[in-house]
Amino acid sequence: MMQILSTPIYFFLFLSLYFEVFLLITYFERRLDMKFETARGKSKIKKYPTVTVMVPCWNEEKTICKTIHSLLYLNYPKAKLKIMIIDDGSTDNTWNVVQKFKNNSQIEMYQKENGGKYTALNFGLSKVTSELVGCLDADSYVDKEALKNIVVYFENKKTMAVTPSVKVWKPKTIIQHIQRVEYGWGIFLRKMYSYMNALYVTPGPFSIFRREVFEKLGGYRHAHNTEDMEMAVRMQSNHFEIANAQNAFVYTVAPDTVRKLYKQRLRWTYGFIKNSIDYKKLFFKKEYGTLGVYVLPMATLSLVSALYLACLSLYGFASSASKIFTKISVVGLQWPHWNFDWFYLNTEVIALASVVAFLGSITILLISRKMSDGKVSVGLDMIYFLTLYVFIVPFWISKAMFNAAFSVKTKWR
Repeated sequence: MMQILSTPIYFFLFLSLYFEVFLLITYFERRLDMKFETARGKSKIKKYPTVTVMVPCWNEEKTICKTIHSLLYLNYPKAKLKIMIIDDGSTDNTWNVVQKFKNNSQIEMYQKENGGKYTALNFGLSKVTSELVGCLDADSYVDKEALKNIVVYFENKKTMAVTPSVKVWKPKTIIQHIQRVEYGWGIFLRKMYSYMNALYVTPGPFSIFRREVFEKLGGYRHAHNTEDMEMAVRMQSNHFEIANAQNAFVYTVAPDTVRKLYKQRLRWTYGFIKNSIDYKKLFFKKEYGTLGVYVLPMATLSLVSALYLACLSLYGFASSASKIFTKISVVGLQWPHWNFDWFYLNTEVIALASVVAFLGSITILLISRKMSDGKVSVGLDMIYFLTLYVFIVPFWISKAMFNAAFSVKTKWR
């Protein structure tokens, strides 16, 4: 029975190894390009475009001021930068808190009835006149060089949007430390995907667009509470290029408990599934490049493989526990005798492939740490990620699949 169940593992392992090798080859081929892009970000910009940063907020009284201050401290000409605060019907003290900025000439403030983040963004877009426009979540903070490092990419006339590198803000709990590693992995992935023109998310924290994107494609949509994903896929379906500024850092306050993380990732995963269904026309179509032929199908299969491997591991654990229990009931409890012998080392293909895939994952994690923090280091956060994350991921994947199958909508919070 176990042999039959393990047959798909060969398929999933092959895909995993192919995916890792594909990413690593891309990384080593484009390392010089990354160094050039970093150096270009430090050079003087020929012409600073006008930029509007929208900050939609709903009940963010604790973080909104710090978010606004981080925008005011940006190393960018003040006359070229406009900050738009949009209170989406907050029921706490958010509107009163932001009044301290009402006399700042860079800041515009608006209040509207609650309708969801995408309605707040569309409200802001209706008032934008700048060349570039972006969004910053009200629980995120930008590095002072972030906007400057993003703007240089728009010197390429084909670039229609640029995404930043998102990092976790001052992690404290084990759950936040796990996410710190995960977000580092995301920094690596987004940069590699950008070289393939295969980015399918423009994150809420500080993705910047040319205004004409919204003039041509329309505003944000509800998009199953993942409007940042839908906008990116819509752009890709219209062959609009999206770049990534790896050295433009943005910090977000990550969920600090398993419950909060579960709710957030359930929304993200459900949104990915539903948006993939909405844009199924992109799958396996050469006209959409690497995104359609490889990245989106692989992202979908990764959900299936993660859930399958979790179920298989649970079955294997239960089977082993049952055998141990039977043995104890027959011969009694005996102290095990450990005697290592190289002869009994598992040299099956599936075992060796698993080791290689694991080493590939470690390599990518170390590279992502270098890209995120500027140095390679192994800390407790990486150990937490490798030992604990695998046990909690299947919960929101299974629930998201169930919700998508039976049209059970997910909530924002």
